Amino acid sequence: MSGLEGPLWRALLVFRIAALGYAAVLMVNNFREYAWPPGGWLVIAVMAAWTVVASLAYARPEHRGWPLLAADLAVAGGCLLASRWIVNPDGLGVGSPTLPMAWVASPVVAWAISGGRRRGAIAALLLGVADVVVRNGFSQATANGPVLMLLVGVGVGHIARLAIDAEARLQRAVELEAATRERERLARGIHDSVLQVLALVQRRGAELGGEAAELGRLAGEQEATLRALVSSSGPLAAPAPDSGARVRQTPHIRPAHIRPAVRSRSSARVRPHGPADLSPAGAERADLRTLLEPHAAAGVTVAAPATPVLLPAPVAAEVAAAVAAAIDNAHRHAGPDAQVWLLLEELPDGVTVTVRDNGAGMPADRLAEAEQAGRLGVAQSIRGRIRDLGGSVTVTSRPGAGTEVELHIPR
Repeated sequence: MSGLEGPLWRALLVFRIAALGYAAVLMVNNFREYAWPPGGWLVIAVMAAWTVVASLAYARPEHRGWPLLAADLAVAGGCLLASRWIVNPDGLGVGSPTLPMAWVASPVVAWAISGGRRRGAIAALLLGVADVVVRNGFSQATANGPVLMLLVGVGVGHIARLAIDAEARLQRAVELEAATRERERLARGIHDSVLQVLALVQRRGAELGGEAAELGRLAGEQEATLRALVSSSGPLAAPAPDSGARVRQTPHIRPAHIRPAVRSRSSARVRPHGPADLSPAGAERADLRTLLEPHAAAGVTVAAPATPVLLPAPVAAEVAAAVAAAIDNAHRHAGPDAQVWLLLEELPDGVTVTVRDNGAGMPADRLAEAEQAGRLGVAQSIRGRIRDLGGSVTVTSRPGAGTEVELHIPR
């Protein structure tokens, strides 16, 4: 995982270069007072060369292992120890700056980023020991460097671990969301085809009697179990208590209503995550009118614009499948004498499809109860599809006043 670690390594690069520049400035100002000035320039040259080498090496994640970390620490420690013979020893004992100054903290930061607080603290302690050796002891005047390095190692290590943990949690959340979307897609396909077929088999089996009735009973049990599985509510091993009543409420299921839903499974293979995902440059476009007009043959009054309503083909297929599910719900629940109207509108900000019936209507809490019971017609086949397209679904209904389902898909 280098997504959130990357900025930390880039920050280390900036720190290393800035610290090198500061050490060079101090060298220019103080080299005349050194015991061996040429040695000071030699150390600055080594620091500059290693800054280039380390920066290029740390830029590649596969190189950030123990060999590079150990070499980084060794070079920094060597430059620090060289101060003992180059800088005035009396000055070092009272807190004068060493040759590398803040640059010596670069490997501490690298160790902290790569291994967290513990590794950063180890690097800081090792360089702190070298600093004590250079200054011939540990005193209040010489304690600032080792203490600051220890704080840097622990602090940066803590931040690095938090960043890596956050990235891991983000990755798990993304995977969970992807799995949830895939589950919802499969649930829509199952509802649109398998569950309706099982309900039809149960109803027809009960009507025919004999061995067909036993087949219908088994189909009803499997329908209830499958509903519980795809909705993750209730026990999976037994049918829901109201499974029989639920099947008896679907006398209007007809093969004509099932077949379009089955055909829509081909479009369900596309996993939409939003309008941008389904609208790549040059994507094939489809006229939504041509996908909705066949519903007029099933007794639905269809009203659409005179001009084509063009959408990316995958988007149009998902919208058509959601509309088919809404019309199927109207046929099954509105009542035998109910009429159904379908209105397609092209607006400046998107496309709106309205499915309305003048049937029995439903109480406000009916949809929530249906979703809890595993009936996914609205929750997944309609709302789930439109939500994945970045759109919204509004359901308006009350007992005796029919139901209106409005689907809005933004451009």
